[in-house]
Amino acid sequence: MSGASSRVAAARVLDAVLHRGRSLKAELAVALPALADPRDRALVEAICFAALRQRARHDAALKAWIAKPLPKRDDELRALLRAGFAQVDALGLPAHAAVAATVEATRAMGRAHQAGMVNALLRRALREGLPEADAADAWPTWLREQLRAEWPGEFAAIIAASAVPASTWLRVNARRVARDNYVDTLREAGIEGVVPVGLADAVRVDASVAVASLPGFATGDVSIQDGAAQLVADALSPARGARVLDACAAPGGKSAHLLERDPSLRLTAVDSDARRLRKVAETLARLQLEDGAVLSVADASRPQTWWDGAPFDAILLDAPCSATGIVRRQPDILLHRRESDLASVVELQARLLDAVWSMLRPGGVLLYATCSILKAENEQQVAAFLARTPDATIDPLDERFGHLAGAGRQRLPGEDGMDGFFYARLRKGG
Repeated sequence: MSGASSRVAAARVLDAVLHRGRSLKAELAVALPALADPRDRALVEAICFAALRQRARHDAALKAWIAKPLPKRDDELRALLRAGFAQVDALGLPAHAAVAATVEATRAMGRAHQAGMVNALLRRALREGLPEADAADAWPTWLREQLRAEWPGEFAAIIAASAVPASTWLRVNARRVARDNYVDTLREAGIEGVVPVGLADAVRVDASVAVASLPGFATGDVSIQDGAAQLVADALSPARGARVLDACAAPGGKSAHLLERDPSLRLTAVDSDARRLRKVAETLARLQLEDGAVLSVADASRPQTWWDGAPFDAILLDAPCSATGIVRRQPDILLHRRESDLASVVELQARLLDAVWSMLRPGGVLLYATCSILKAENEQQVAAFLARTPDATIDPLDERFGHLAGAGRQRLPGEDGMDGFFYARLRKGG
């Protein structure tokens, strides 16, 4: 594939995400398999993520450097310009190759008459650098102001951490390999890993690394999972051999981690999306844990349609949420979230809490978790649940899990290199 073709692919993904409301993950899932060369796949993915993370600076350049705003029919060209800016700025690709390939992509898209403009704008970006812009400008106004009100002292750090690439976090399967030995294996493969404090199974890799290059990935020695998500297993901490429900299980990383820790768990993994539940099955099969869980396509908020009536000792509810704690991993979140969506997701979380609580045995524990940093989904959600649930009490979590936030703990994006995450551990009275 030519360099121009990969730039065309990136521009079309960006056009779909920026101008037609499509999901970045969904668009990449279609675009990347069509690229034969893994280097092209990596480049397209890197361009798209960089362009979305630096959207505020690209907006500033387009506004300052184009005298007359581009019309709607030029959306695809606008996306190509963003792809070009990402290459010469955030990604720092060799200037001549990046500019030449992007200009050639303009012609390949049937826009030869605009190739000169693309060339001029990219060369200006090389000469002058992109204009400075406030990364907060990329956030919807309602969300930006809500974060400023809820986290005034941490607001700037949240915005800054959400605009940079995340490290790659690995979860070592301790039943197959000792973590220190795996770090040595990584080093032999030319990959430097850092062992973080307070996470028993984690290794952090600060350089970009392809999953396929990770030693032992295919055989189940290691998985990709952010440190904040790995802390879920510590927060739930079910007793050995316990009957456990993972109520919103896809894509399966947390179920897998629990089973790696204790294969004797009797784990039921539920998700309402059959396609996503297949991802759970694939994850467990890769880790050779497929016999350790019962998978069920079901709505956790309606236990009467699937539950057998046998209570669970421990329940994990990693609830659907705004995902505002993982913007650095999913930068298109800022394009898709609407203020009106928040009330409906908060209502769904409340229904799920009430439903799964009914399946928990007296004395059992429920871990409520989200990858959100909004208080309505986290500390306020749990406070409302405690107020209406007389047999629910708080099992406090320590400072490893973040800032004290009502009955739970809140990690903010970038703290200790991790994603934003909320945890609340609740115990059912006898």
